[in-house]
Amino acid sequence: MYELGVVHRSVTRPDRSDVEALAPFGVSTIHEAMGRCGLMRPYLRPVYPGARLCGPAVTVLLQPGDNWMMHVAVEQLQPGDVLVAACTTECEDGFFGELLATSVRARGGTGLIIDGGCRDVAELQDMDFPVFSRAINSKGTVKATLGSVNVPVVCANAQVRPGDVVVADADGVVVVPAERVAEVAEASLRREENEARKRKRLAAGELGLDMYGMREPLAAAGLRYVD
Repeated sequence: MYELGVVHRSVTRPDRSDVEALAPFGVSTIHEAMGRCGLMRPYLRPVYPGARLCGPAVTVLLQPGDNWMMHVAVEQLQPGDVLVAACTTECEDGFFGELLATSVRARGGTGLIIDGGCRDVAELQDMDFPVFSRAINSKGTVKATLGSVNVPVVCANAQVRPGDVVVADADGVVVVPAERVAEVAEASLRREENEARKRKRLAAGELGLDMYGMREPLAAAGLRYVD
């Protein structure tokens, strides 16, 4: 898992059309449609309100307090990619800020997921450059120790392989395996269509108790109503 000092240049990305089909759906919908798996830990939060992203992962394995490999990873970005950064051990230093975001955007990168710290939040918001991080931390980093780029990483308890698609919004971050993107997009659409029908019924006043057939199981479990 932790192969150090290597940059893999060849990444198999899913079809762009499949990524675009997945992009409109929220993290909660995708997570449910995929069988309730793929979520990163909920401590990863957007650094400003309204941030969201969807794209294939270019993965980065960082050493604690060292962002050298971030600069190496930028060269490997293709338009639409998202940087996904993990660390060899827990660290909340400010690995990423406005200048790196400027470089990422110039290469066509669309955002960052990092199990570590981020800074320059006001500038990132002004740029509308989405970052989901473990912490906001002004503490700087050095450039001294090799990590790796485009190796499988574990980011906030979720495995991410280069080319897997990450989706992030206000509800969290979910990882979709590259080979399942089209399937999960279709399942997400079916789920949203089903929810739209339920929403219409609930808005008309129907109770979830009746719509979901809950009354008999509740009675069997011993629920009593007392007037």
